[in-house]
Amino acid sequence: MRLRLPAERPTEPPTGYKIAHPVLSQDGTRAGFTGVSLGGALPYGVLAEASCVYGRRHRAPARLCDCGFHCVHDRAAAEALRCTAEHRTALLLDVTVLGAYIRFERGFRYARQRVRTATAGPCACGATAALLADAGWGRPGWRALAPHCAGCARGRTSVTLAQFARLAGEGLRVRADGGVRAEAVTGPEPAAELSVPELVAEAALLQARLDWFQCQLARLGDRGNGGEGEG
Repeated sequence: MRLRLPAERPTEPPTGYKIAHPVLSQDGTRAGFTGVSLGGALPYGVLAEASCVYGRRHRAPARLCDCGFHCVHDRAAAEALRCTAEHRTALLLDVTVLGAYIRFERGFRYARQRVRTATAGPCACGATAALLADAGWGRPGWRALAPHCAGCARGRTSVTLAQFARLAGEGLRVRADGGVRAEAVTGPEPAAELSVPELVAEAALLQARLDWFQCQLARLGDRGNGGEGEG
């Protein structure tokens, strides 16, 4: 007797959230994503179909296998995955679940997906990301990217968020979230104006420091002259 899962026939495709690293093809003409779990070795596009990562011939998602795309229901749960060191530079993806799927308590495992929105976190320096630049690793034929500000990305292979969206195609939207925006960064606050007595005190302090330095220089000079006389 085979256990059959209950069937769902939603009026609209379910949606979910996941994280993935952005990737750029070696020739710079295509953009996509690579996962953070079992399917990480197989970059995929905005509209993609899953296959069994173990090379089996069944269609994903198979009930007795863990193949297929994965996502969670809750955005906060997906964002929490980016707290780990290896996933800090991953993008948060808002996806539409297509084709057959298996529902779990926290999310879906499914056959096909469309990435609707990709959200980049801040640059490592804390500024809001303006570019996706070379992250220093990749897959065969694909260069992994990470969110960077313009200053930190200097000299690296990079694309703007809009360029990445255009290369990925299929109506993908890419945006930046978090960090300190460049226009919000201000210089140090100007020093408060000092009164006349305070300026006199500051001048006296500077003069005392100057006198001390002159005494020290004089002592060093005396020692030097004494050393020459003894030689």
